[in-house]
Amino acid sequence: MMAWVRTAASLISFGFTIYKFFQYMREQGAPAQHRLLGPREFALLLIAIGLFALVLATLQSRHEMRVMRKHYAHVPFSLANVVAAMVAILGVLAFLAVMLKQ
Repeated sequence: MMAWVRTAASLISFGFTIYKFFQYMREQGAPAQHRLLGPREFALLLIAIGLFALVLATLQSRHEMRVMRKHYAHVPFSLANVVAAMVAILGVLAFLAVMLKQ
């Protein structure tokens, strides 16, 4: 689960960084290039993939924990889900920041 959280956090932060980099370049007067998939769309795609991966990993982890609890009485609570929730909140905020900023 933590490997998925790390991967999702990397995708989310990389997408947001790409967006901010190209926003900075535009403010510095760099000529805008018209592409099918521009920096903003690419950033949104990376952030969305990160969030989607995080949701899938959380669902898989919850299922595996349920199976383990059926076989073993004392399976401890995983803090990975708490970390995943915090990264998801960060991802949603990044997605909204890129989506609402023109």
